[in-house]
Amino acid sequence: MVLTDPKHILLIRPSALGDVCRTVPVVAALRRRYPDARIDWMVQDGFADAIRHHPAVDRVVPFPRKALGRDLLRGRLGGTRAFLGSLREAGYGMVIDAQGLARSGIFMFATRAPVRIGYRQAQEFAWLAANRRADAPRTEHTVDRMLRLAAAAGCETARPDMSLVAAPDDLSQVIVEYPERFALIAPTSRWASKRWPDDRFAAATRAMLDRRLVERVVIVGAPGERDQCPACLGLAAEHPRVTDRVGSTSVGMLMALISRAALVLANDSAAVHMAVGFDKPIVALYGPTDVGRVGPYRREADVIQHRRPDDRLDHKNDANAAMMERITTAEVIAAAEQRLTA
Repeated sequence: MVLTDPKHILLIRPSALGDVCRTVPVVAALRRRYPDARIDWMVQDGFADAIRHHPAVDRVVPFPRKALGRDLLRGRLGGTRAFLGSLREAGYGMVIDAQGLARSGIFMFATRAPVRIGYRQAQEFAWLAANRRADAPRTEHTVDRMLRLAAAAGCETARPDMSLVAAPDDLSQVIVEYPERFALIAPTSRWASKRWPDDRFAAATRAMLDRRLVERVVIVGAPGERDQCPACLGLAAEHPRVTDRVGSTSVGMLMALISRAALVLANDSAAVHMAVGFDKPIVALYGPTDVGRVGPYRREADVIQHRRPDDRLDHKNDANAAMMERITTAEVIAAAEQRLTA
């Protein structure tokens, strides 16, 4: 298939938040290759602020996942039909499915774009929606796999640009509220097997402050995750230089905080990938996860993980939380001190 320069391009990567953040090299490569094209990005509506201000993105196409899901459960198809119809009416000349699942494949097919690029190894038969399929082995890092899609679109991918951009208003607020040097810690995770013990996060926080490595520590997390970090929240309640932002930080504000942080200490989570996008010092704590596939891109040296030959990398099995418990408080403090004094 011969590629002609499309006037209107759609990149599909709705979720998850960390994956959205590490998809930016694809949109950056598309902008370099097609400087005059209009480039849209379909993203789950709750994650739109992660890429809304990126200079390569002309328009965010919000995917209202929860609203459409509720309608489907009630047997109402009008919202889904309207959403799919809007994709067709947009007149895209090229669509790239960087998600590779049935839902994203349906979205790509609904556009009827003449060039539809997807993974040859896409799951849930999503490859059927593509008429141009990139060979992207699942053993590769997620970013490298997505860059194969960009290469199939005619882009140069030798120098991936991971840069993220924070919203100016959120950034201004962070500068005003936290003018001092601070570290950001993200002690929570959706999966229990990915959580380093909360009391060790609290101990590392206290050590950074006692050693004057930073002047403040800001704790972040989602609204439903406060019960995961009682020791950290207890420390915030008693220590004047520890700020509790768990459940009170939007995606945009989280990005702004990370962009200004002197250090990001986090479990395997979106905060790690945001820190890569802002080129910040990181101490990333990993357990039953394949760092070579989904770790911080080209920042493996910033990961602390203790794997054994018989470990099974299954983050959905809570019993694998034992891998996180192998990480000691002392080595995390030492890693944080090394990065903060480098």
